[in-house]
Amino acid sequence: MRGVFLSLLILLCCATGVQAVTLDLGPSAVALNGPWKFKPGDDARWADPATPDADWSTIDLTPPPGAHDGDVGLSGYVPGWQARGFAHVSGYGWYRLSVSVTNVTGEEVWLAGPAAADSAYQVFFNGRLIGHNGDFSGASPVVTSIQPRLFALPRALWNTDGQRLTGVIAFRVWMSKTYAAADPQGGGLRIAPVIGARSMVDARYRLQWLQTVEGYAVDAIEPVFFLLLALLALSLIPFDKRDAFYPWLAAALVLLAAARANQAVYFWTQAESAGQFVILRGVLLDPLILGAWTLTWRAAFALAWARRWSIAIAVLTLTLMAAHWAGLSTVSQAARYGFILVTAAIAALGLRRDAREAAFALPALLLMSAGLFAAELSQTGVPGIWFPFGVGVSRTQYAYAAFDVALFALLLHRLWRYRRAG
Repeated sequence: MRGVFLSLLILLCCATGVQAVTLDLGPSAVALNGPWKFKPGDDARWADPATPDADWSTIDLTPPPGAHDGDVGLSGYVPGWQARGFAHVSGYGWYRLSVSVTNVTGEEVWLAGPAAADSAYQVFFNGRLIGHNGDFSGASPVVTSIQPRLFALPRALWNTDGQRLTGVIAFRVWMSKTYAAADPQGGGLRIAPVIGARSMVDARYRLQWLQTVEGYAVDAIEPVFFLLLALLALSLIPFDKRDAFYPWLAAALVLLAAARANQAVYFWTQAESAGQFVILRGVLLDPLILGAWTLTWRAAFALAWARRWSIAIAVLTLTLMAAHWAGLSTVSQAARYGFILVTAAIAALGLRRDAREAAFALPALLLMSAGLFAAELSQTGVPGIWFPFGVGVSRTQYAYAAFDVALFALLLHRLWRYRRAG
């Protein structure tokens, strides 16, 4: 493999005269940590390398050792612009960085887009749009999941000075007000893009995809086990047709399977926009899942005042749906705390009513709650992700895997109880 360059100069600012960092790399790839020039707002002229940016702020994308996102473990993750002096800033923000490459031979120079960004972006090189993640054709961008991207930087786009090629890379990033309110650490580029020889950048690109696929592989597998457990629950209905536990359990498992499968579909395929994902998950599936599981546990312990429990759970479910639709985060959080209190009350009353049955049901209830109330559990300081064999696996995925075992034991216990009664 022939080398693309013997040295890569990454200018710290565009046209400011600041001394550049010199790297002797050979055929390699370099993360463009910057510091980048940054400015909130939007102006098409900012893509033009001739536009002065001396008065812009700077943002360094250099990650601390071992930095990763809290979802699937993408490496090199850094805080967004809201955590860097631009709190509550939404809409557009621009990043600019001047790069200089010398002794270019062989392979072309390529750019791997950021593996994480909030929430959609376009990338320009020397004023020319070379790619995007998201749809910018309308009045407001349509956000999709951020996926690894490769962009060619053909020689014709560079400014040539002997053996030196220079250019300005600019990212136009957009984040909605809703997302800004939901994540105080969010905004803009969260993982630095990578520049270098095509073969080396392609290797980094493949690694990013590998991390993404591995990170959501469990989400794709879990629904299979949930559906099998739903079938097992339905098969027990003939043993006691009056027991509401089994149909509610099957319904809750099917809803949860749909939500987990949709997680993988959204991040792997971009078949749905972020808005569609929010409606499907936040407005429909997630509230229904919480309601169905709460009713499932109420039926598991056969608690009295069934009608009162059902009304309270229905009110919480509808409140959560409406709050997610209207973007009322405070109301949404209150409704979720309401579900936690109701679930805790059901567990306490169930333990008092039948300690033997609770010995099998409570482990399943607690493990499922650890997954359903992951955000609230994170607020207590419990780590949200681990890395067995170098692959990021979330706490929720661990909880659901253990839940499958606990629920299977509960259903076998009930089946054995019917056998003895028969």
